Amino acid sequence: MILYPTLQAHIEKAQALPISDERKAVLQVLIDYIQKKVDQHQEINLNYICTHNSRRSQFSQIWGKVAAAYHGIDINSFSGGVEVTAFNERAVASIQRFGFKVSKEGEGNPKYFVFFSDDADPIVTFSKVYDDAANAPSGFAAVMTCSHADENCPFIPGAEARIPVRYEDPKAFDDTAEEAEMYDERSLQIGSEMLYVFSKIHKK
Repeated sequence: MILYPTLQAHIEKAQALPISDERKAVLQVLIDYIQKKVDQHQEINLNYICTHNSRRSQFSQIWGKVAAAYHGIDINSFSGGVEVTAFNERAVASIQRFGFKVSKEGEGNPKYFVFFSDDADPIVTFSKVYDDAANAPSGFAAVMTCSHADENCPFIPGAEARIPVRYEDPKAFDDTAEEAEMYDERSLQIGSEMLYVFSKIHKK
């Protein structure tokens, strides 16, 4: 699989980012879940969940799929929230800066088709609740990417594991001079951590 050149450069940048021991301990729970699925030859379904399914969970769905493909691991990557908004346009602009090719269908809460290689199907992203018909109904890990959703959704129906992997919200920098920089910083962090997770998976 050949990744788009700008994306490949950002992946190399993400791989060079340091990850603290404290953060590695958080990610180890996700690594263990995925490794167990691989060992048992079971389908891997990850549903990244945040309140509005507009920024962090979308970044995570995209980077989770790309990181898995990069390391040759087949997964189904989903995302959802507790209320429907839209994939935030600032986050969409960020992934475009990273070299993803994006097409859009519809208005209001459009579907985005995110391409990372001409050799792979696009990642389909839009804001939805976590139990939307587009997501796996059961047999998935609920990866909680924000504190609000993690603290206010004590039970996720259908989830066989609940794994908090929280990120700071770049929304705090909306309409500031630092907006683009902070969205890109959060995307790069998520990319770095997802690449680390899948680099630790031993294929059978």
